Amino acid sequence: MQAIVRRYANNTLTQFERLGYVGNALSNMNTTGYKAERFEQMLSPDGYLHGAIRTDYKQGSTKITSNPYDVALTESGFIPVVSPSGEIAYTRDGSFKQGKNGYLLTNDDWMVGDGIKVPANCHKFQIKPNGEVFAYDTPTSEPRKLGTIPVVRFDCPEGLIQVGMNKMGSTEESGEPRLVKNHDIIAQHNIETSNANMFASASEILRINASMIAGTQMIKAIDDMYNKSINIREG
Repeated sequence: MQAIVRRYANNTLTQFERLGYVGNALSNMNTTGYKAERFEQMLSPDGYLHGAIRTDYKQGSTKITSNPYDVALTESGFIPVVSPSGEIAYTRDGSFKQGKNGYLLTNDDWMVGDGIKVPANCHKFQIKPNGEVFAYDTPTSEPRKLGTIPVVRFDCPEGLIQVGMNKMGSTEESGEPRLVKNHDIIAQHNIETSNANMFASASEILRINASMIAGTQMIKAIDDMYNKSINIREG
């Protein structure tokens, strides 16, 4: 009977862990380029529930903005970014900005690509669908190429790991990043919205909550039966 209690306790804790991932997806409904994580449950032959984490890389919808630093990827892929300490990560969050030194940065100050410096006094700058960035010094001047926003893909994106602040890190399972050439998937003045589904997440939270309540009640009922059986034997 104690083994049954342990199994129900384990399964309830697994449901609690699943609840955390669903709640995290719901809290990131407004996070640009966020990819929801799924907690997939598996029942082992001994009756224990186990979970595996899967990231949903389904494309989010794009939203037009007035910010020229905003970009969205209209197909699969990631933009490499580099931290101030030299760490490399990959993101689909294209809500960029111009740093104090003029370089194109993420909102948390990671450098985009190899470093693209936008002149502070240029008339305008343009990001083309292939990632090339150009500056126009005056309304009638010829464009100057500043650099290219790279796009990479992985053979197994499911192998990527979350490294925080809406960024992914490569692993042995994901493979090395492959540079995408001759593409036209970068859209300036756009951002990709989160692919988390608010209604599906809210519904799943209700189902998990009901399952956890039922599991807790079952544990209590079995525990009561166990205590009564002990009292009967002792009597």
